[in-house]
Amino acid sequence: MALRALQQPSCCFGTSNSYRVAFSPLLTLAKTQGVATHRFVSSRRLLAQPYLDQQAHKYRQTRSISDSTKSYRPQTAAPSTVKPSTSSYNGNGNGNAKPQSTVVHKHKPDVPDLSGGLSDGLLVLDEGTNHVDWSRSFHGLSSEPFPKEVADILLQPLAPDDVEIKPDGIVYLPEIKYRRILNKAFGPGGWGLAPRGETIVTAKAVTREYALVAHGRLVSVARGEQDYFSPDSIPTATEGCKSNAMMRCCKDLGVASELWDPKFIRQFKAKHAREAFVEHMVNKRKTKIWLRKDDEVKYPFKESR
Repeated sequence: MALRALQQPSCCFGTSNSYRVAFSPLLTLAKTQGVATHRFVSSRRLLAQPYLDQQAHKYRQTRSISDSTKSYRPQTAAPSTVKPSTSSYNGNGNGNAKPQSTVVHKHKPDVPDLSGGLSDGLLVLDEGTNHVDWSRSFHGLSSEPFPKEVADILLQPLAPDDVEIKPDGIVYLPEIKYRRILNKAFGPGGWGLAPRGETIVTAKAVTREYALVAHGRLVSVARGEQDYFSPDSIPTATEGCKSNAMMRCCKDLGVASELWDPKFIRQFKAKHAREAFVEHMVNKRKTKIWLRKDDEVKYPFKESR
């Protein structure tokens, strides 16, 4: 009778306490009747297992809901550099490691202050030498005029085909054409530019003073300048500064003097230049520019009708 009662699943399993209360008398009776205790426990575990599984499932659901409702406070990352991690996985179950994408803060090197110059100081010549120190000397300045054949080349009127015009309406002669005139007048090697000081670099421009020397005599002194937009372009700006000083020195020789004559500028614009309304192909802004009549509007502009 006791064994049949132990094997019937008719007991109520409301809680674990009711489990113990319901089976404690039967367990005692089983011991007195000689029924093995492990047979009783094993049969009761088989009957109670579905209830235990159901209770465990409810507990996991309750725990998951409580964890999701907890407030989350994000932590701010430290400003130090974070290296990519190779221990994380890509989540597809194949176990292949995939480094996480991180932002590496690189330290930008400081740009050196070049306002004091480029350390290109002038050479100091010995006093006993026969060489002229063109960084300080004015040797031969206005001592005598150049020969007539040289003066004719220097004072030759400009050809309209050589003159260019900028979009803002400023007319100019390319620097290479100044050099061609000097080479034709004095011969290659018969003239040169001597620096009169160190190169000065400001926040946006490069400037240096040069002297134009021709046939062993000083002709003119002028200071050149050139703008730049990044420290990497300073070497190119120094070359532009030298060319600008050469063009200014050529004014004293009468080379391309028409470019500073308002009457010539007006006549050149009327005969050889035109204004055009153009549209920027990127930002779609419309403006008016100057260009030669034999030129076309170039990128990034296109002429608007």
